[in-house]
Amino acid sequence: MTPEKIARALSRSIGGLNFAPPVVHVYNPLRYAREAHDTYLSTYCRTNIDVLLLGMNPGPWGMAQTGVPFGDVTQVAQWLGIRAGVKRPRKEHPKRPILGFECERNEVSGTRLWGWARERFASADAFFDRFFVWNYCPLAFMEDSGRNRTPDKLPANEREPLFDACNVALNRIISHTQPTHVIGIGKFAETRASLVLASASHPPHIGTILHPSPASPAANRGWAEKVDEQFAAMGIDIP
Repeated sequence: MTPEKIARALSRSIGGLNFAPPVVHVYNPLRYAREAHDTYLSTYCRTNIDVLLLGMNPGPWGMAQTGVPFGDVTQVAQWLGIRAGVKRPRKEHPKRPILGFECERNEVSGTRLWGWARERFASADAFFDRFFVWNYCPLAFMEDSGRNRTPDKLPANEREPLFDACNVALNRIISHTQPTHVIGIGKFAETRASLVLASASHPPHIGTILHPSPASPAANRGWAEKVDEQFAAMGIDIP
């Protein structure tokens, strides 16, 4: 199954799910930013890579705007060369409008992640020859205040069918990319990868790196250098 078909199947499987308050808006960039997301997949998702980097779900100023995981607008446009393909969702939160590549807000996590890759690899192609970035859950959840609600905070009756669909998609993207390592960007993603791969006969190595979120005090003090050290400890060479 191609990466584009994996994404479309995932989008369809979660399309009928319902989420109750405090969630009042749900964004699915696999739908309204499908063109940009497909461009990301068709251009950069390769086979026999070293590392699949796994995130949690879209941030309001990242993938929600660009269709690219950790998709800070500046980094996606300038380094990945993706600059279009985002429409407006049918229902928008007034405090979280989708402006696509016209969004002037930065996604700090994305600025850090893609900035790290840009500084250490000669080109985007050189990075994606060895790495790929995928978000476990493609949905962004917002409360009435505009606050982001992460999928792990959903009640079990909402979380379980969502995670079932995300597990299938993760298995498929791992089968396509054939990584030697699956590295969670944060503990949540590492845990999900471990559960999905628990029954695999020859699973890739599983690990984690520090999440680049500014909500993490540790990430605000030399995040890039810390993840270099974490990759080195896992035997993953970084230029």
